Amino acid sequence: MRYAERLQQRIEKTGSRLCVGLDPRPGDGGAATARNFLTKVIAETSEWAAAFKPNMAYFEAMGIEGIRLLEDLLAGVPDEVPVILDAKRSDIGETQKYYAQGYFAGWKVDAVTLNPFLGYDSIEPFLDWVGKGIYLLAVTSNPGSADFQRQRLADGRSVFELVTALGERAKTEGRATDVGYVVGLTNAADVLAKIPDAPLLIPGLGAQGGDLAALAAAARTAPDVINVSRGILYAGDDRSFGERAKAWAAQISTAYGK
Repeated sequence: MRYAERLQQRIEKTGSRLCVGLDPRPGDGGAATARNFLTKVIAETSEWAAAFKPNMAYFEAMGIEGIRLLEDLLAGVPDEVPVILDAKRSDIGETQKYYAQGYFAGWKVDAVTLNPFLGYDSIEPFLDWVGKGIYLLAVTSNPGSADFQRQRLADGRSVFELVTALGERAKTEGRATDVGYVVGLTNAADVLAKIPDAPLLIPGLGAQGGDLAALAAAARTAPDVINVSRGILYAGDDRSFGERAKAWAAQISTAYGK
């Protein structure tokens, strides 16, 4: 089964497009505290999670113990919930080959985020993995996306359209890995019409102030997922992680009209 098909099945089963971000903030308790915290997050939110998205930076900040923690958490995620590793890797040749091997064969994650700006050959080592997916950074949720990603070229296209052209090339070549894109909700309104109907990983809802209206208006059919991290992990209210996840999933579903 292809990655996009598996993700679509998960969305249909749960009725949710919520991607739960796993971003442990290293604190006084270190990896041990983070372990208990994230184990509880996963257990309480799985029912409403279309996917989980651990962010490598937060685990790397805890050193080798953080990497061990990530490995243990990945092993404990329910089999039916896809895992998107937010690594944003970018390199060439052999290096990318070993990143792909480590993530897909070693840690067995379902998808990974990549920075595509080294070109097509830099993503090729990830393209022949059956049942796996990659998300190329296209239009990120930060203001700096205007510096490069949304700049206009002489031929009228924007730089992010060069990114989506890489995914369309992989599709034309019949590659085994599904290619989707990271499109920040804060900057989505002006770009969605130019984004292929491929799986999107959409950050920017909640603390970053993104508006779901743009997605609803786009009438997309691909298995897009909307990430919420701080709004579930660090909301600072008296609700449980599960209650927060349920509320976000319902808000997203309402916006999609489903």
